[in-house]
Amino acid sequence: MSDPLTVHVQLSERTYDIVIGTGNLLQAGPFVGRRCKLTHAIIITDTNVVEPYARSVADSLSAQGVRVDVEIVAAGEGAKSVANADRLWNQLLRHRADRKSVIVAVGGGVVGDLAGFVAAAYARGLAFVQIPTTLLAHVDSSVGGKVGVNLPAAKNMVGAFWQPLGVLIDTAVLDTLPDREYRAGLAEVVKYGVILDAEFFAFLEQHADALNARTPEVLRHVVARCCRLKADVVEQDERETTGLRAVLNYGHTFAHAIESEAGYGEFLHGEAVSIGMIAASQLAQRLGRVDAPCTARQRDLLTRLGLPVALPDLDAARQLAAMRLDKKVAHGRLRFVLPTRMGCVELVTDVPEDDVLAVLMGRG
Repeated sequence: MSDPLTVHVQLSERTYDIVIGTGNLLQAGPFVGRRCKLTHAIIITDTNVVEPYARSVADSLSAQGVRVDVEIVAAGEGAKSVANADRLWNQLLRHRADRKSVIVAVGGGVVGDLAGFVAAAYARGLAFVQIPTTLLAHVDSSVGGKVGVNLPAAKNMVGAFWQPLGVLIDTAVLDTLPDREYRAGLAEVVKYGVILDAEFFAFLEQHADALNARTPEVLRHVVARCCRLKADVVEQDERETTGLRAVLNYGHTFAHAIESEAGYGEFLHGEAVSIGMIAASQLAQRLGRVDAPCTARQRDLLTRLGLPVALPDLDAARQLAAMRLDKKVAHGRLRFVLPTRMGCVELVTDVPEDDVLAVLMGRG
């Protein structure tokens, strides 16, 4: 087991640590136990990771003398639904969960978002811990306290801000992650370089081969850097009141429209984000906000990492309509996170819809 790296998220009474290691999953029980008086844990996981990861976490918790219940949802974006949340709330009743029970999310971003939302609402708020098992969840969705479910026409439209007690990351779980899922997580890694850290983007360009090979020491560094960058933003704008946290959604306005129109599950979230980042950079070019080499560097790196960069053949007008349901819409106006140079983006209001349509129709 490697020596862990710790990223501290400073949020007053909601402060917590992200602990990143390789081979530290078996420490889940002590990790949770150090953060609360632990007597009852409900693990929420999915069919992809219940064996061996959720069972290992359950065994580690049980070894602490804790009563453990396990709830399993179907793998995939479709699990992040109001119906599933309702079913889980009723299961918590059946398990006699009370305000001292702890929800432990073991899985990818879908599980973390769903479990966190269930925890935030049940009994007006249960403590929960994130144990993410995908790269995308390691670097993005497990950090920052955004939890929620999808509506049929709008992704993540019902949710809450609910910070975890802590996040335990074991990069060894990535060894068994399917190639497509792993690469989808790399899209969010690239995003952090584009929006906040040009030097980190250059590091990714220099270490693309190591990322493709899932080299442990490179992964630990990358995960820790992404978590630190996100934590810095969350500490300054936890609930998206200043607009700063919106920069984390670079590429996501296009991505969510793609996911919605193609049907949830057709594209993995990271795949849609990869495409969305290129579309957003092309939009910035049309508006004279960024030069072509900035877009080209993004396209080249994402391609080297095996990610899609071309917009799918979907109806442009319907995608634009889906964008009008995006959470960044303010006073009925579309807003986009757009780059100005590598490592720097801005939230831009009043983007002409004709320019958005042009990009969606392949005239970027």
